[in-house]
Amino acid sequence: MIQPGERSPAPKPLALVQDLVNTVDLEMEQDALTKPADLSTFCADHGLPGLRFDWTDLEQALVLREAVRDVCQAHAGVDVPATSLEALDRLLAEAPLRLTLAANGDATVRPADGLRNIQALVAQLAADITASVADGTWPRLKACAADSCRWVYYDRSPAGRSRWCTMSLCGARNKMRKYRARG
Repeated sequence: MIQPGERSPAPKPLALVQDLVNTVDLEMEQDALTKPADLSTFCADHGLPGLRFDWTDLEQALVLREAVRDVCQAHAGVDVPATSLEALDRLLAEAPLRLTLAANGDATVRPADGLRNIQALVAQLAADITASVADGTWPRLKACAADSCRWVYYDRSPAGRSRWCTMSLCGARNKMRKYRARG
């Protein structure tokens, strides 16, 4: 996995989401998902074994990845593009979830039985995002404000107002650009 930022990983419900979006390093132009087998390996490494993907699935996974990145950027105050929302609506509609209730009354959302390929991945992401919405962690998964980076990180700052994947790289570059512009 590509790791340009120095932040700690997101909590469990968001780890799959963060790791999927960060399979590409935009700045270094390195993509860990270049063929269907890469996506199968990624899923197996994240607790979704046995999924096999074709080129169409990979293409949809890349659309999913960038649409989720746009949503993470919205957590820092940038509107999600309509095309990303449309793509997410389409992908989510094809990946049903199931609500299960425990004897103690706890409710859990999980992927419906029998899903395969891209639908299984999308449903697991949706279930994980639902869990993170419930525990309040979802808004803290953000995309770096640097257009050349957009690395997704988990904002652990007390106020939850962080804008950069790492202050020593993207934050410092932004401060330097602003300083030079005043010059």
